[in-house]
Amino acid sequence: MKSNAKSSITLPPNELKLVEGLRKKLKLKSKVEVIRQGLYLLKARSDRASLRAAYAHAARQTKEVTIAELLELDHLSDEGL
Repeated sequence: MKSNAKSSITLPPNELKLVEGLRKKLKLKSKVEVIRQGLYLLKARSDRASLRAAYAHAARQTKEVTIAELLELDHLSDEGL
């Protein structure tokens, strides 16, 4: 694949206005740069969502074991340790 492969997309007028507005607001050189930054943000958001789901899954998996171990060690607090 070429490093600078060309692509063309057609946007409805309201979305094109959005891209142009963001280009001006963010002081970007081109509409392509607006799309590129949008793609990077979408990827980062997706990566964070999958990481968040993995952490939640790990927390659920260890919850029962952690509670059992804390209950097992609970008697030690009565000894002043």
